[in-house]
Amino acid sequence: MSIPPPPGPHQPPGPQGPQGPYPQGQYPYPQGPYAAPGPTPSPYPYQPWGQGYSPYNRPAPVNGLAIASLVLGVLCFVPALGLLLGLIALGQIKRKGERGKGLAVAGSLLSSVGLALWVLVLATGAVSDFWDGFKDAAKDNGSAYSLTRGECFDAPGGSLLGKAYDVDKVPCAGEHDAEVFAAFKMTGTAAYPGDSKVQEVADTRCYVLRYGYAMDAWAVPEDVDVYYLTPTRESWRLGDREVTCMFGNIDEKAGLKGSLRNDARTLDAEQLAYLKAVNLENAALDTQPLNTPEEDLKSNRAWAGRVSAALTKEARMLRDHPWPAGAKKPVTKVAEDVEAVRKEWARAAAATDADTFYEHYDRVMKLSTPDSAVTARKALGLATTPPPGAYGDAGGDDDTGGSELEV
Repeated sequence: MSIPPPPGPHQPPGPQGPQGPYPQGQYPYPQGPYAAPGPTPSPYPYQPWGQGYSPYNRPAPVNGLAIASLVLGVLCFVPALGLLLGLIALGQIKRKGERGKGLAVAGSLLSSVGLALWVLVLATGAVSDFWDGFKDAAKDNGSAYSLTRGECFDAPGGSLLGKAYDVDKVPCAGEHDAEVFAAFKMTGTAAYPGDSKVQEVADTRCYVLRYGYAMDAWAVPEDVDVYYLTPTRESWRLGDREVTCMFGNIDEKAGLKGSLRNDARTLDAEQLAYLKAVNLENAALDTQPLNTPEEDLKSNRAWAGRVSAALTKEARMLRDHPWPAGAKKPVTKVAEDVEAVRKEWARAAAATDADTFYEHYDRVMKLSTPDSAVTARKALGLATTPPPGAYGDAGGDDDTGGSELEV
């Protein structure tokens, strides 16, 4: 998850293990919802005290195997072992004159009953049903914690970085740590693809999927970023493939309040049509390669081609929609600006060297101004404050193309 801050080393102490969301764009999920088992409890609930000095004759000791046989027989946990220990105990008691014959007999009988029950369970397939249920529970309560689109939750310790073992669902109207906006299943491989690959897939897809939930990117607060929960190597073995995408505050102490959702449920037809068009560009911009044009010109040219194609479709959608009278002129101006920017992206896609690529990219930055978009948005009743950093200064090699340029 490359755009949000990388997971930090913060690991608050607690009985559940390290915690933290999830982002890099990550809640990245849960690295193992199962705590390591503690030491096996002793069958004896009390510490054995020494007898000390006694002037009287000591009674014969109770055979330890007889006690163990009774315990295993009562628990019905390892019945075959309980029966075996009971039979061995009877032989030792007779040979050594120890006490505990009744315990050994009772343990043997109870273990025999338990062994018979285990045979019956195996014969009817109940063990298989139990294991299938266990795996289903692991999948249902794995990295996604059964979270669905539109739900909000609090993370352990309030942090969305690192690992987490549990979350608490809360109403979105109040304060919360994260809001789920999408979920998808990873496909294409039976074996766990590795942490880096899982993170790469989650980062790429979650940043694109956000536009289907918070369609007006200008309405998302500047301190909100994308995070996600991902499968772990352990949960993958149990069939967990789900990645859960969410919004969270980059300041874990601040959190979120109220829902960030703005889609077909809350937008009118004109707002929806405008945002569907401009988000084509945003989604294409989010596929920018990690390497610079000097390092990988081919990938950057392909990226420029994707943006150019998205802008072609965007301009057509803006021109063809029957806008109301008050919005028609400003939206038409946006479509004209989009077409001018598209031409520069197309020229960047055809660049034969990095310098030429940067030349056309710099022109994109000069042409990408918010003026016409602000006017159109105002006419449509949408947010009119551009996201910070969406419009870079033209002419420098340090300019980066983020999303939400929206000319």
